[in-house]
Amino acid sequence: MNLTALQFLAAASSSKGIDPWILAFSAITVVVTIWMGFRSAKSSKSASDFFVAGRSVSVGWNASAISGEYLSAASFMGIAGMVMLSGYDALWYPVCYACGYLFLLLFIAGPLRRFGAYTIPDFAEGRYDSPVFRKIAVCFVLFIGFFYTMPQMKGAGVTLAYIFPGLPYWVGVLVVGAVITLNVALGGMKGITLVQAVQYWIKMFAISVPIFVLLSVYGGYGKNLSLNKSISDSPPAIVQTVEPGQTERVLPAKAPKDEDWIAPFGPLTTKAAKAAGLTPEESKPYSLLYTFSLIVALVCGTAGLPHILVRFYTNPDGIAAKKTTMWVMILIGVFYVFPPVFGVLGRNLLPELYEATGSKGPDKVVLELPILIREKYGILGSILSGITCAGAFAAFMSTFSGLLVSMTSALAHDVYGRMIRPQSSPEERMKMFKWCAVLVGSVSVLLGAMVEPLEINFMVGQAFAIAAASYFPLLFMSVWWRGMTMKGAATGMLTGGLCALFSAALVNASTLALDKGPMGKLFAGFSGINDFWVAHPLLRILAEQPAIWSVPLSIGLMIVVSNATRKTIPVDVRMKMLVLHAPEALGLKQEYIQEHQGPAH
Repeated sequence: MNLTALQFLAAASSSKGIDPWILAFSAITVVVTIWMGFRSAKSSKSASDFFVAGRSVSVGWNASAISGEYLSAASFMGIAGMVMLSGYDALWYPVCYACGYLFLLLFIAGPLRRFGAYTIPDFAEGRYDSPVFRKIAVCFVLFIGFFYTMPQMKGAGVTLAYIFPGLPYWVGVLVVGAVITLNVALGGMKGITLVQAVQYWIKMFAISVPIFVLLSVYGGYGKNLSLNKSISDSPPAIVQTVEPGQTERVLPAKAPKDEDWIAPFGPLTTKAAKAAGLTPEESKPYSLLYTFSLIVALVCGTAGLPHILVRFYTNPDGIAAKKTTMWVMILIGVFYVFPPVFGVLGRNLLPELYEATGSKGPDKVVLELPILIREKYGILGSILSGITCAGAFAAFMSTFSGLLVSMTSALAHDVYGRMIRPQSSPEERMKMFKWCAVLVGSVSVLLGAMVEPLEINFMVGQAFAIAAASYFPLLFMSVWWRGMTMKGAATGMLTGGLCALFSAALVNASTLALDKGPMGKLFAGFSGINDFWVAHPLLRILAEQPAIWSVPLSIGLMIVVSNATRKTIPVDVRMKMLVLHAPEALGLKQEYIQEHQGPAH
């Protein structure tokens, strides 16, 4: 295969399968993103602009930007695909994605901003007066970030493969990765804030308008959901009428049965138990364990995502940070009403997606559904599909931008500026930021090209589990317990976080080993683990959803080790707790990083 990516694009563009409306809307989204990045780059002049947008982002803009950053490919495409694939079980994802911000609002957002750092490693070093702890904290910014970039790259590959039929998956990953890396390198945090805020509203429009049109054509949500009736004896192919005398729903053998799909414990949570040959009654405890662990991962993980947490440092003060969090809950809560509807409609109208895998499976149901309208209303279907493709681009581009800024800041500010060359000037750190953006972007593209067989939402859930076991305990305990020591915090975060990381990586490797394509050959050495999972379903669940045990392990170790090393509690801990919790009006708020503040300070 010696054709270049550009030759592939040209060949795909000339094929008769391409829809000009879809191509046009997607191209406009990418061009506008690049244009806004160049335009914003002109206003990014200082290190403060690159790392925390000058600490001057208003509540409205920041809420839109955080929502745009948070609503990733998992939210826009993955939830719909997982609802179609797993039914009722998958609804925990949108519910817990939104609920996680309640934790942030109540416990972390205000105190974190009042401390006034640039990054979470800044907070770790400042809270415990330990440069060593900064090094440990930096590692988890990268661990969580790279796990989170993989599903965004999967979304990019799926979308471009849909727009350009025949285009290799990896080309889509490469093209989108290059565009985002360019944007971040140009403008840093300030450069992407406007882009992400606008992209939230693009996504909101792109997810809602097609739904209203689809429901008006194919019937309401309740009507479509009612088609999934309990059938006790289902043949390999189930045929039911969607519209009497017009359209038939044929579910292929790979599709879950209706009674499983609408059950509280469906294909997602019973997967390990069914593989072990357990009965439905025997499977219930395993399903409960899986569900509870998933809830812990998603709710606590939201409060431990570094690319979201760093956003609160861009607010002027702690009050603004809390107001921002409240508005984010509202904005993303409204958004999450729509993706599950796509999943329900996809099961009835596009059952053939069950037979496909990788980039051609249920993960692309959001992109495929609107095109069905073309049969009845011609060009309207193409326009709607173009709108959803534009929303998909906005989804993975905005989230990848935030992740890239977070990881790049960790390397340029924490590793280079704080460890390797503490005497470096702000200008040198800005230069390093751009080089690090290219490095991180390149690694992200490489990892993204490897995960085509994995589900988008599943991969995001793993990133949340790692964040829940590492950064969430660190922040929650450091903000609310004055008895924490550096050794306690580091021991808990390292043990819990690394256990979750190892478990997630092991499950991914064993899943990739089942792939029929090149990834199966690359990870063939892990194929034997799948036999182990069949024999030990409990261990499979604990590895696939490690939050249920890794989060308590992390917090427990923090308490035990801190009590054993209480003599090393920072001497100024009372003052630090005052800074974290005292009302803004008392004037105790301080900026931990003083050397290059924005104009507002």
